[in-house]
Amino acid sequence: MKITILAYLEKDATEPDIVMPQVAEALADAGHKPTIVTIHDDAAEIIDNVRASKPDIVFNLVESFADDIIGGLMGVTGLLDLLQVPYTGGGPGELYLQEDKALSKKLLAYEQVLYPDYASFSPTSADFETGGNLRMPLFVKPARMDASIGIDEKSLVRNSRELIDRISYIHKTFGDTALAEEFIEGRELYVAVLGNHEPTAFPPIEMDFSGLPDGSVRIMDNEAKFDENSHRYHGTKAVIADIDDELKARLQKVALDAYRALRVRDYGRIDLRLTESGEVYVIEVNASCYLEKSAEFAMAAAAAGMEYAELINCIPKLALERWKERTTAKKRRKRAAARSEAKVRKEPTKKDAAATNGKD
Repeated sequence: MKITILAYLEKDATEPDIVMPQVAEALADAGHKPTIVTIHDDAAEIIDNVRASKPDIVFNLVESFADDIIGGLMGVTGLLDLLQVPYTGGGPGELYLQEDKALSKKLLAYEQVLYPDYASFSPTSADFETGGNLRMPLFVKPARMDASIGIDEKSLVRNSRELIDRISYIHKTFGDTALAEEFIEGRELYVAVLGNHEPTAFPPIEMDFSGLPDGSVRIMDNEAKFDENSHRYHGTKAVIADIDDELKARLQKVALDAYRALRVRDYGRIDLRLTESGEVYVIEVNASCYLEKSAEFAMAAAAAGMEYAELINCIPKLALERWKERTTAKKRRKRAAARSEAKVRKEPTKKDAAATNGKD
């Protein structure tokens, strides 16, 4: 099978992220013919390259497009839809639900999935929305940014002055709505989920913060994830969660409920917080999450007995099955519409029937 791996290339980068060749190697080892296509800010180039590679499916690893961190990925998937090319992960609609964190919480509320109470503050200052009675401390972050962009130790605010300052910082720096959530003290756990109709939740991964200095905020901020020279990067590590079967099952159920509520397709990771009293809160839903070999998703799959190559090759298979079901459903709708139109043409109106009766 010909598989085009679609990847975003940073402006000053000479080669794509390490996950791209890892995915390509896993696909090639299974007998597929992978091609890596990198994009930056040219929609016409995406069209030309995808058409030139003539893929059976696109393995979509794009995280943004040009300078549009918020809507870029939705635009790329919309373009693939217009090209009628199958691709992995969510489409524009699903991604919109997941990218807008305030909207995501409304869907979780409808499905009775627990999440932190929140308030959102629009950059226009005219739009304020609250999803509960908030208590300090609060965790303030951009409402529609990924990869911990806009998150650092100052994101945790303990009074009104700090809250106002942080909201202002997000508005001015990112032009995004600021989302203020109640900070949930407790263990941070990630549950990876794979599948569509009957998704599978892998064993939970826990983030170990024990290497951080005393007084450091126990969060995975931008520095902890990406700054290899920082104490936060070296003071945190992901480990297989040491939990009993009952708790494991509860965490997996919450993750699956959130996965379904936000219409995640093919694969994703649900970030959770577990309080001392045993409550499980959904903090984030990461559709089409990072697939690097040592990252949390692959780690969770390995804990379930699934090797990296098997995991990677499962994803386009799931996407193609979903695409075929969609194509079949579309054909059925067209046939049903054609039959309905034909029936309308054949059936006489009351006026026609009266005229016919008059002639008799």
